[in-house]
Amino acid sequence: MRRGNFKVRILIALAVVAFAFVRKCSQEEINPYTGKKQAISLSPDQEIAIGLQSAPGMAKQHGGLHPNNQYQALVDDVGNKLVNSSIAKKTPYEYEFHLLADENTINAFALPGGQIFITYALFSKLENQDQLAGVLGHEIGHVLGRHSNERITNANFWKVIAMGSSAIDMGGVAQQMGQGQLLKNGRGDELESDELGVKFMIKAGYNPEEMIGVMEILKAAAGPNRVPEFQSTHPDPENRIEKIREAIKKYKNAP
Repeated sequence: MRRGNFKVRILIALAVVAFAFVRKCSQEEINPYTGKKQAISLSPDQEIAIGLQSAPGMAKQHGGLHPNNQYQALVDDVGNKLVNSSIAKKTPYEYEFHLLADENTINAFALPGGQIFITYALFSKLENQDQLAGVLGHEIGHVLGRHSNERITNANFWKVIAMGSSAIDMGGVAQQMGQGQLLKNGRGDELESDELGVKFMIKAGYNPEEMIGVMEILKAAAGPNRVPEFQSTHPDPENRIEKIREAIKKYKNAP
């Protein structure tokens, strides 16, 4: 009787896993802006809606928007120049740039659909507009690369896999595999965004070498106790610098 029940559980698990793979394959498409094949479950309109809905809450978590209109105007000017001189202008996304009041958290991030944020803690450490362009260009790369969309889709895929695997007591293993894959994908997203950021900087007339300075700022902020790369969604700054140099060589003399 127990063997019969186990066989039924195996069949259920296989059916759920097969469903997850078939659904994921049906969601795969080529990103027209990067040429990358991705599993995507949200339309651009859905991405924009998620970003607009989430933006006020994200700003609130970081002390709201910075009150200095001159600083905000600079962020807007640099961000819009990057968009208007690149393929980002041809996307359906509605890019908006926000300077956050947070003076402690050195960070910048993008929500799906074009809502882009930089904290004052990071803004205040940047040495010139080129470095600001490097930060914002990287975040535009996340939006254009549809990275949040892809991660949401992949997370849902692994949730279904874990649900099916739990029928044969393998749900924990599936969850660990999913977490490992998401970390790997996250590091890939960061490197792709760095490369796109370099491309956008060159198109807009900014010095892409200054993105290396941004990496030095981030490395110094993380300190000697930064999380090892294999445990982090972000590649080690040294690895990012190497890839940025490769991207500069690739795009600097490109037509």
